[in-house]
Amino acid sequence: PVTPLPLMPLLLALALLSPWGSASGSCPPRCVCASNILSCSQAVLSSVPAPLPRFTAVLDLSHNNVTRLRADWAPGRLAHLHALLLSHNGLSFVSTEAFAHVPHLRHLDLSSNRLRALEENLFSDLTELEVLLLYNNEIAAVDRTAFENLGRLRKLYLGQNRITRFPLELLRDGSRLPQLALLDLSANRLRTLPVGELQALPAWLRDRLYLHGNPLACDCPLFQLVARGHRRRLSAVMDFQEELRCLLPTAPAPVGILALAGRQPLNCSEAREAVLEAHLGDTVTLSCDTRLRGVRSRHWVTPGGERVLEEGGNGSAALLANGSLQLRALRPEDAGTYACWVAGPLLNETLYVELLVHNFTLHGPHDTLNTAYTTLVGCILSVVLVLIYLYLTPCRCCCCRGAEKPPAPRDDSINSSVLSATPNHAVGVPGEPCRSRSASATGPGQNGRFKVGGTPQPPPRHGPKAQRKVSDPDSVSSVFSDTPIVV
Repeated sequence: PVTPLPLMPLLLALALLSPWGSASGSCPPRCVCASNILSCSQAVLSSVPAPLPRFTAVLDLSHNNVTRLRADWAPGRLAHLHALLLSHNGLSFVSTEAFAHVPHLRHLDLSSNRLRALEENLFSDLTELEVLLLYNNEIAAVDRTAFENLGRLRKLYLGQNRITRFPLELLRDGSRLPQLALLDLSANRLRTLPVGELQALPAWLRDRLYLHGNPLACDCPLFQLVARGHRRRLSAVMDFQEELRCLLPTAPAPVGILALAGRQPLNCSEAREAVLEAHLGDTVTLSCDTRLRGVRSRHWVTPGGERVLEEGGNGSAALLANGSLQLRALRPEDAGTYACWVAGPLLNETLYVELLVHNFTLHGPHDTLNTAYTTLVGCILSVVLVLIYLYLTPCRCCCCRGAEKPPAPRDDSINSSVLSATPNHAVGVPGEPCRSRSASATGPGQNGRFKVGGTPQPPPRHGPKAQRKVSDPDSVSSVFSDTPIVV
């Protein structure tokens, strides 16, 4: 027969094999231990219990009186700890070295405490952190380096604090928090937003950017931002559109941001989503700004119903590696509404982009400049020709080589009037050759002109009347003279 083993030695052996059976892994007083979970919630603790088992993966210290988290709260390295819960403790101080012994922490809950500031490099040791809860504190100052090295952070909850400046550095270019997919800034003290830079963010990030409950000042750019999110049915707008309110100087209470359309005094116009304008011959890129992450596939459909393939489609359209559609050498027929079909891991989405092609090129200003230059040159040439005509008028005879014929005598008739419109030029007689023009008495005349050959002498007249001289062009009776005519 088989001799049975003694019962007490067997139970002792099983206790030694259990993680909570060893001295170093004993469950702290007033705590509940289950496998690798250590729950000390509502245990009226004023400090973190010690020693803590090294294999602890989840540590719940919520609803206690742990007001300060020092660097030595975990004297040993807790390599397995991935969740630390410290909410509802009245916590007002966290050492910058408090997380040096928990490098693999993925979930940290510091919500509903009394934290007033996030110090420099406060969470820099948590390189694997994915979820950080800081809502319902008294945080008013956030150091720009507080979230350094959090390359895996996906969700950041900063709602119900006293933040007055939007931390745009957390989102710009995706360099600091490249995996961030949720940012809660609701119920803070934000009065303005960088609307232009927020609108440029990808839709999958704007889908989880919560801004409701802030005392924002009403303006049309803010309305456009919220209205576009409503058109795209972004969760941050659809789930909290009643709480998305702003302050008008003339209104006693906050008004809904979406109610600003056509309302005085702002009278904001309706938001236009995904409308792109271009000109003939341009190259444009249509973005497929989907709110889905983990996209498996996407393709574009042109206004004519043609599906654009990755290798080039109709020759002028090509699908880029990031899912955008590039159109080259735009033509008038390229205008219309393009559709981007996106297949996500759980849902599908269709985006529409309207392209307007103006029926002229961007060289219009250059053409205008050329036209103005040509007009200017024409005016200058016209002035030069007028000056040549006034001062250097040649002989009007056919040969233009001879001297002008002395003018006929001018009596006191209307023909000799200085007001006569007849030009004071001699006209050659047909059949009689022109003689050379005399230049012996040349000299400068009125207005810089030259008197060629002096004043011609008329032939002697016979009769009782005294001989009268021909009017000199430069005399006081000249039509070009500034002296009044004296009879």
